[in-house]
Order: sequence, then C-alpha cells, then structure tokens
Amino acid sequence: MSAYAVAHLRELTVNREVITYLKKIDATLESFEGQFLVHGRKSEVVEGQFPGYLVIIEFPDIHKARGWYHSDAYQNIVSLRIENSDSSVVLVDGVPADYQASDLLNR
Repeated sequence: MSAYAVAHLRELTVNREVITYLKKIDATLESFEGQFLVHGRKSEVVEGQFPGYLVIIEFPDIHKARGWYHSDAYQNIVSLRIENSDSSVVLVDGVPADYQASDLLNR
C-alpha cells in the first residue's frame, strides 16, 4: 500500500540553503521510489486557513517512506529546510483503492 510524506510549509525563506535543498532532494528519493505528487503549488483554501504550501511525496510503502526520511542522503540536507522554514512533516500510510470512509468504524 502506498505511503506518503506530507509537509506543511507555513513559512519558507528562499535563500541559498533552500536552493541547495531543492537541487539535492530529488536524488534522495530515487532509491526509495519516491515521487512528488504535490510541490510548490498554491492551495485553494475552501475552509479555514492554510498558510503556505503543501508537499506530498508518494512511496510504495511506509518502510520506503521511513527509509527515505532517515537515510543519510536526506538527513544530510534536511537541516537546510528546517532552519529556513516553519514546517511540519508526517509520514502516513495510504488506504486501499476500495476504501470507504465508513471502513474506519470497523477498525
């Protein structure tokens, strides 16, 4: 089942460090089969407030998502984002294709 790395970047200072991060992150994803689904697009807020940007990276499973986040390659650059943003990042499992909201009640 697919898993996702989801980041909410409430504020981001685009500077030399962030540019370096952006130039290096793609290479960190390759061996974990990660791919961007959402990145750098402005959100249409339809309820509440959502400052900043959303980033969603898909992985084949949660093990690959964890492996990527904790890999030396990513850990070598993650501070470039952390030190220049107000952000939160979560790793989360997806749901099967036939999933329905009421399936949560059966768990």
